[in-house]
Formats: sequence, structure tokens, C-alpha cells
Amino acid sequence: MKLYVARSGDTLLKISRRFQIEPELLMSANPHILNPFMEIAGQSVNMDTRFRPAKNQRVVAPFCPPVPESEFLHTWIPLTDAEKMAETEYDVLIVGSGAGGGAALWRLCEQWGDNGKRIGIVEKGPMFLPTHVANIATIDGDSFRLYAPPEITDLIGNRLPEYPGMKLIYALGGRTLLWGAVSPRVPEYMRIGWPVSNEEMELYYNIAEEVMNVTTSYTKDSSITRILLERLRQNGFYNADHIPVATDLDQTRYGRLNSNVFFSSILLLARALSRRPFDLAVNTYAAQVVTEGGRATGVRVITPDRKSHIIRAKTVIVSASALQTPRILLNSGIPGNAIGHFLTNHSYLVATASVNTESFPEPLGALGIVVPALPNRPYRLQLQGPEKFFNYSYDKKPIKDEWKISFYGASGRVESRYENRVYIDPSRVDAYGMPELQVDFSYSEKDEAVIQEMYTYIQQASSAMQLRLELVDGVPAICLMPPGADNHDFGTCRMGDDPLTSATNRYGQIHGVEGLYVADNSVLPSTGAANPTLTTVAMAIRTADHIAYGQSD
Repeated sequence: MKLYVARSGDTLLKISRRFQIEPELLMSANPHILNPFMEIAGQSVNMDTRFRPAKNQRVVAPFCPPVPESEFLHTWIPLTDAEKMAETEYDVLIVGSGAGGGAALWRLCEQWGDNGKRIGIVEKGPMFLPTHVANIATIDGDSFRLYAPPEITDLIGNRLPEYPGMKLIYALGGRTLLWGAVSPRVPEYMRIGWPVSNEEMELYYNIAEEVMNVTTSYTKDSSITRILLERLRQNGFYNADHIPVATDLDQTRYGRLNSNVFFSSILLLARALSRRPFDLAVNTYAAQVVTEGGRATGVRVITPDRKSHIIRAKTVIVSASALQTPRILLNSGIPGNAIGHFLTNHSYLVATASVNTESFPEPLGALGIVVPALPNRPYRLQLQGPEKFFNYSYDKKPIKDEWKISFYGASGRVESRYENRVYIDPSRVDAYGMPELQVDFSYSEKDEAVIQEMYTYIQQASSAMQLRLELVDGVPAICLMPPGADNHDFGTCRMGDDPLTSATNRYGQIHGVEGLYVADNSVLPSTGAANPTLTTVAMAIRTADHIAYGQSD
């Protein structure tokens, strides 16, 4: 018998390649080694491939051939290096993988199919999670609200005194990994003056709601929601309703799984990948859009080793957030009077109350109520709970009669003003040598009046629902979140027909720069008091359709 003593790092497969012996033969000669990929340093390997089964050993079938190492997946989504992407010219290159970038990618893949066109997408952050954080079994309602991993969270507000609540998420999926999934439409009266008709918005809202699984059934049959809704409606809050949440509540049919309950743009990436391949680079910093002769020709990116690459593209879609998108455009020297201006968010009051549920039938369930804004009431009310049990997996819900309720926002409409802006200061640069974003922001007198009205409105709604607001020194504990904390920023590259007051045209293309588009919260001219994500997805899908079909403005 010819024996070989395995060295450090040896596997049966590596030995078969080194000595040019068929893997099946070597496995047959060494039945004591069950895994051809397992390191076997120090073990004796029988190299006699004339091996025959020992006496009394009966082999009824040959050993299955091992899977080649090249066929194993090493990541949960295919990746391409930025350096490799720089060798290709893309038909469309997308910057950012959040709600807007993910929606544009999915729609292009959906519309184009596998037609040979090249699509690329770059993301500044790493592959952090393959799903929304609330879909992780070990995360409960408390930890979900507090989860801010330092490797993906940039507490940018720490250096922005006028926007102290702001934080940015750098990861594949962007802020949709950690968002609250509340998905209302912007009401028609707030879309007056938009360069998009209500008929078109209806179409694209329907598509967005379908792909995001938006539903008002999340709190269905929950007695706490039903009873508090009845109390609100009976006391004049006639438009109070179930909260619309982007959650896949469908039951399994024919073996089709619905494992990602809470929506994130990872689902859009998955849907895109199911239609056609695309190139994706993570940990890739988009520094500047490259233009030539009045049209976009690509993006200059920087990798963690500080090497710069130009990724060429016929069309560029920037979807880096309402703060980072204008920064990239300003660092690129893109002309536009409105780029970075009209930074808008929501004023945001929060409070905690308690409710007695002794008379409520079981199951108490989850609480999710929204009271939308009206033309004469420029703010909305949102309630969730009870306590941490709006979304939870395995926590045991206690049996008790006193529960705390969170007003996760009376969110108010904020005026879109030119002086509220994102800008760059060449004297302040980041780790990549690029000027950092700066923010000028303040509330107007109208904004402050809305905040005062909201303060009173929370007390009125609490009384209608028979809730008891927490008090501090005898005063209701209602506080104003610092600007930027709501993550509802928009308007910094808003769309419109006039280049003097808007950054993009009605399809999201930057005025005067062919082939350069914006598809994130930046383009929204207004949202009233509604959360922006659903509208951003709808508008990004519309922009992708325009690009896919080659429509002219």
C-alpha cells in the first residue's frame, strides 16, 4: 500500500489535484475520510487507486463525485469589484442601493429582461444584512428601535449644529434595513403643482404598493387598534385609520416562501436578480459624476484602498439620499440653481401615554393607527404599540391591564424654503479627500405654529382615546425631536419644469445634463406630513420606465 501523510492545509480534493488522481478514485481508496473538503493534516492517505473493497465489504453504488470548489457560493448576492466594473461601459449605472436605487434597478431589470444591456450599481457601505432588521428572530421591538450598528451608522448630526438628529446608513439596502415600514401615499391636494399627473401617480403608487406589499391588515383583529379607532372616530377624528405598513402577510401557497415580512430594498435586489444579472460593487464610494459635452459619461468611485476608478455609463442614476445626492452633484460641478436647496423634512413630536385595557377582549394584538393630515390640518398622528409589541418575534407578551402607548409622531408639514439647504465647504474634507456635506436649516414661523398646533392635537387625541399622557412636573411629556431625526428628508433635487426652482425635470433628469437622473427622496417637491418612502419608490419606478422606453421629455 502506498501512503501519503497529509500536510498542513491539505484536503483530499487538493491531494487529488496535486497528484493528478481522479477524486472519485481517491475517495474510494480512503473511505475513512468522509469529507473531501475537510483539512486532514497529519492523516495517512492511501494513494493506491487500485483499491478494492475489503473482504466482507459490499459496495452497491459508486461514490458521488465531489462538488467543484468553483461552484460554491461565497456571498449571498453576486459581487463585482469596482476595478472590474471600470473595464465595462454600462447602459445604466446606479449610485446607492436604498429605496430609490433598488426600485430603479428592479424596474429596469423587469422591463429590459435579459436583453444584453449592462446594468451596474455601486454602494458605499458593506453587505450588512440580507433583510430588514425586524425580520431577524433575535430582534424585538425594543432592540429594533435602538439598533444602530457603528459599522454602518454615521451620526452625521454630531457635526451639524442645525441638523443634530441626522444619521446616515451606509450598507447594501441603505436606510430600508432599519426603517419603520410605514407607507402612506402623499395626498392629492399636496401634489398640486407637481409635474406629474394624478393619473400617473395612481398608476405608480399601485405598482409600488404591490412590490412593497403595503397593507393596512397588519393590525387586523387586534382589539386595542379597533377600540382606540372607534374612540377616535366617535370624537371627531373621522379619518383615523389602520396604519399602512410594508409587510408581506401572505400565507405560503404551493411552497412559495414569504420569509422577509418587513420590506427592505434587499427584496428589490432579489426581484431584479431573478430577472437578469447585474453588476454590484459594495464598499465603493461615489465621489463625482463624470460629464462630457453636457451629458453624463460615468462615475468616479474610490475603493477602501483609496484607489480611484472611472466606471463609464451611458446613463447615471444617483440615489444616494436627500443629503448625499446633492453633495455628489455639487462635488461634480453639476450646474443647477436648486441643487441642494429646499431641504425639507417633518417637524416631529413624540409622547408616551398609558391605556387601561381591562375591558378589551383578547387577543389584544398590536396597535397601529394613523390620523392623516387634511388641507386645514397640516400634520398627522401616528400611534404604535403597545410598548415594544408592535413588531416582535418570540417575546412572551405579558398579561396586564395597563399598557404604554407611543405617539411615534405627530409629524407636521414643513415649508420648503430655498435657504434650507445642503452645501459643501471645500475646506472641510472627508477621509476620501472630498468636501463634506454641510447643512443650513431652521424652522419658519409657520413651522413653529404647526408644532404648537400638534402639541395641542396630541392632548386632544389622547383625551378622545381615554389615554393618560405621561407628565413631567405636571406638564404633558411631549417633546420635539431634533431636526433630521425623522429620516424624512426630501426636496434637495426636487423635480419641476422651471430650472430656476427645480433641479430635475418631470422624469428626474437633471436640467441640462443628458443621461443624469436622480431617484431618491431628493426629487420630491413636497410630501405634506406623509412618510416619503412609498412615493420615492413610485417615482423611481417611473424614472426607470422613462429610461427603459427611451421616452423624450
